[in-house]
Amino acid sequence: MYDLIGDIHGHADELVQLLGVLGYSKSKGAYRHPDRKVIFLGDFIDRGSKIRQVLETVRSMVEAGTALTVMGNHEWNALAFHTEDSEKSGEFLRRHSRKNIKQLSQTHNQLKPGELASYLKWFRTLPMWLDLDGLRVVHACWNDESISTLERSIQGRGGLTTKFLQTACKAGNQEYHHAEEILRGKKAALPNGIAFEDKEGELRTKMRTRWYLAPNGHTYESYSFESTEVACPHELHPSVHAEAAPYPVTAKPVFIGHYWLNATQPVILADNVACLDFSVANGGFLCAYRWNGEQKLNNANFVWIISSFCQVDRLKKMVA
Repeated sequence: MYDLIGDIHGHADELVQLLGVLGYSKSKGAYRHPDRKVIFLGDFIDRGSKIRQVLETVRSMVEAGTALTVMGNHEWNALAFHTEDSEKSGEFLRRHSRKNIKQLSQTHNQLKPGELASYLKWFRTLPMWLDLDGLRVVHACWNDESISTLERSIQGRGGLTTKFLQTACKAGNQEYHHAEEILRGKKAALPNGIAFEDKEGELRTKMRTRWYLAPNGHTYESYSFESTEVACPHELHPSVHAEAAPYPVTAKPVFIGHYWLNATQPVILADNVACLDFSVANGGFLCAYRWNGEQKLNNANFVWIISSFCQVDRLKKMVA
């Protein structure tokens, strides 16, 4: 059975506490459990003050066979930031803009060049999704079409090679669209003149959607999957309905991270959908789900650790 852990973002202390609550202890260089494995949902880097320790913990577990993981959009961003654009001399697949430099600044500050190079190489070995016996894992959005397209492209290019990245990191290519969707989520353009301020204080004219639900009967406000309010009570544009691919209620449970949710405690999104990102890097909590093979997910199986950013120094846990 598996214990799934959401976005960590350099918060090693909370990770070690959470592993302890889940019954893992360190032995032979890696955290282990006698009966279970961890599945990490990606986003190990950026923001927190102990990025190296997080990477060491996760990588050692993966290499010891006591954990699995998927790629997060922050690992993807780092790869693109450090991969030269073969078509534009002196440029990279992710622009070295002020915003992008700032996003990676904690990672660059905390890792020595040799360490960074080693972890970038390791990031290329991470799967972009997992489709296992009884459950699925992806960082932001499960979409069968996107996964099929990317799987063919990855296999055809021998993995997450530079050749694959050259295609998947450039807007206009089908691989780019599908990689963006599974790593960052489905988006919908807001009506003209309407925007919202995201968690970074930037104005956005596109919102992440609750892709796992059918859009019927929803407004932009109710179909939004943002951590900040999208005050737009208008009916969804027909294009949002046309592009929707709701997650089937009979499909295997799927676990996601990414969405920076605000809540006092986690709850499932649907009977077979759970998000495990509850803003540990912004005073929230590091969240896990203890999966025991069930098709219908249960709120009682969430386990979480309050962020060290909080003034309240306490532990909340619900272990079945």
